[in-house]
Parts: sequence; C-alpha cells; structure tokens
Amino acid sequence: MVDRISVEVTRRCGKACTFCYNASGPASRLAWSPEELLGFVDDCVDHGVRAVSFGGGEPLLWPPLFEVLASLRGRCFRSLTTNGLQLPRHLDALVQAAPDKVHVSIHFPEDAEEVARVVRQVRLLQRRGLRSGVNLLVRRSARPQAAAAWRVLRAAGIDAARIVVLPMRGHDTPTPRELLDVTGGERFASMSCLGGCARSPRFASIGADKTVAWCSYTQTRRVLPSLDHAGLLAALDGLGLAFCGDDGTGPRMVAQSTPSRG
Repeated sequence: MVDRISVEVTRRCGKACTFCYNASGPASRLAWSPEELLGFVDDCVDHGVRAVSFGGGEPLLWPPLFEVLASLRGRCFRSLTTNGLQLPRHLDALVQAAPDKVHVSIHFPEDAEEVARVVRQVRLLQRRGLRSGVNLLVRRSARPQAAAAWRVLRAAGIDAARIVVLPMRGHDTPTPRELLDVTGGERFASMSCLGGCARSPRFASIGADKTVAWCSYTQTRRVLPSLDHAGLLAALDGLGLAFCGDDGTGPRMVAQSTPSRG
C-alpha cells in the first residue's frame, strides 16, 4: 500500500539549474492551487498515506505552503526540500508551520559558498526547533568536490544519517561504489532504488502538472484521473518505470506492475 507520497507544489524556482529533472525555473507558473492540494492530500491521508514530502521547484516560492503545512499538522509526517535561498525571508513562517523535517539541497558541491550557506541554514533550522538535513547531489564528473563537501558537512557536526547522498540522474550518474568513495566509506542515506531501478510499492511521486510516477525522476508518468486517493491508485495501476540513470545503454523500461492495494 502506498503510504508515502512526494508532491511538487510548484515548478517555479530561482536557481534554474540546467540539469533539473523537471525543468523548473523562474518563469514557470505551473503549480497546484491550495484547495486542490489540500483536498488531494487530505483524502490520501484518510486512506492510509502517512508521510507527505513537499518539493518543487522551490516550495518556499509557493505562498500557500505554510497554510498547507499547518493544516496537516498531526495528521501525517510533513517534510519539504528547499534550495535554501528563500529561507531567510520565510524562516519565521516556516517555524510556525512546524514541518516535521526540512532538507536543504546542495546542488553544486564545488561551490564553497553554497556548501557553507547550507551548513549555516541547517544549524539555524535546528536551533529554531526544526529537524533538518542535507540533500547532497553528486555528479560522477565532480566526485572529488562532492567528497570535499561531505567532509565539510561532517566536520560541521552534521551526522551522516542526516545527509542524503543523491546521484545525478539522466547523465553523469555515479555508481553506488563511487558514492561510497565520496563518503569515505561511511554509510549514507540515499534513494531506495540505488542498487537497481525498481518501484517501491509504498511510494509515489506527484508532479506540479498532476502526473503520477513511481519515482520522482522517471519520465514514465500518467495524469491523475481525479484529485483524490482513488485517482492516485488508478494512475499507478499498471504504470511502468523508465530507468532514469546513466548506465551507458540509454533509457530502458523495467517490468510493468500493479500497485499493492493493501
């Protein structure tokens, strides 16, 4: 049974990274309305979803975020992933909405200023009473820089369990062995599919365009036929999964599958 979902609340983002898997950027206006999102998530929680992660784009650029987080407080585990650029402006509102966890992303570990900023922000979030962590993006071509960023994070007192090591998808993808080299042999958190492309029967990703997939990065997606839990299951039923990494052979499909209905 799907009990964890990730929702892109908007595709608007100030960074405009060229490698962004969903083409988010400053000009995008693609986003959920608060009424649609609350109705959808409320119904999913009523049917057994226990954890909701909010992302984008940049979720802090979606004004209804704090209202949605507050309304779901106590109903499910609420987390969000942010690039951190909007945190100074929205920190007080975020603290008041009290998400259960906030992850700040390092997209460019070769940028010492970005790494230092994320360290400061993670510490600040912790001081303000919010559980926090780091998403560290690793490109195969920039493994030494990612390793240096890992060492900075660990030296700053950020526990390895709080650092999610994410391999670049689509191209320049490091192997699991190469990720272990980045961490100096320390155990690390990452995606459940790191060892091989496969769906998780417990997780689904929902885009700002209201499409559904077994993975946030795959291009195999299907539009929600209705904005509720029944629509989520219908969209997942029989949905395949296209490999999103780079193994030298190009995109491929893994077996079609029907979600467990619990």
